[in-house]
Amino acid sequence: MALHTAFQTLRHRLHQQIIGQTALIDNLLLCLLAEGHLLVEGAPGLAKTRAAQALARACEGQFQRIQFTPDLLPADLTGTDIFHPQTGAFSFRQGPIFSHFVLADEINRAPAKVQSALLEAMAERQISVGTQTYPLPPVFMVIATQNPLEQEGTYALPEAQLDRFLLHTWVSYPGAEEELAILRLVRHETRSAQQNDQLSTAESQRAAPWLTQQDLLAAREAVQQVHLAPALETYIVDLVQATRQAGRYDAQLGHAIEWGASPRASLALDRVSRARAWLAGRDHVLPEDIRTSAPDVLRHRLILSYQAQASGTQADAIIQRLLDTVICA
Repeated sequence: MALHTAFQTLRHRLHQQIIGQTALIDNLLLCLLAEGHLLVEGAPGLAKTRAAQALARACEGQFQRIQFTPDLLPADLTGTDIFHPQTGAFSFRQGPIFSHFVLADEINRAPAKVQSALLEAMAERQISVGTQTYPLPPVFMVIATQNPLEQEGTYALPEAQLDRFLLHTWVSYPGAEEELAILRLVRHETRSAQQNDQLSTAESQRAAPWLTQQDLLAAREAVQQVHLAPALETYIVDLVQATRQAGRYDAQLGHAIEWGASPRASLALDRVSRARAWLAGRDHVLPEDIRTSAPDVLRHRLILSYQAQASGTQADAIIQRLLDTVICA
């Protein structure tokens, strides 16, 4: 119970630093608990980077921010073999991917070879350089951001890599009251830095690691113990199967989905639903946990037909219709 309280405290602290992005904070914690990676999409200036940095500061471990650009090379990510003329031998120098928390900023600006290197790290939790393979830390999380507005000079992420993200979340503009709170928060932080030429005592405490690596691993084990009833297991499979056979439920949906979600979607729904239940303080999953998790799990795993794209149909609308159609027994 103390571990659950620690995560609730962490959630509260993140809300104090990241105002108006409740879903983003929850999805960061869900991915952390479910051993997954998060893709965050939204306009610039919506605290995507700030949220990732705040989470990493709150947890014990190394944090690296990588700005993805068209001229990035795989070695800039993974590291490379260094030749030592004095000894005539090579040694491997690790790249920034060998961190516990990796922020891949504007991930869609990197070319295919870099995407391939990141894909191996996300999927296999290892990287390959030459003939050698190097494992990544047990706690390893990629938080990737995308800007949906500026597409010039970008490379669309392949479906195989999108499938490796546990969740895909959208961030939107804050409301007027939330933006006023943001204004005051940033003003306070700026004044504290100017007065002390460093973080204030309260801010230093917030910046100190709140959860240790052992805490994270123990929480993940606790999430695995959350009970998922057989009827809910069937519900998860039915939802994912419906993305592949949507025509059986709704003829219009059948024409809207070109390719449905893979079995990774079922596994993701299982893991995320357990993590959501554990965060809520329950030892069992409810149907609401599955339904709430479904949009972020399925959004990036559906390939819409040309007809649906041409008509402006959004994946979220299709997912909602599936949730309305597929009934939990």
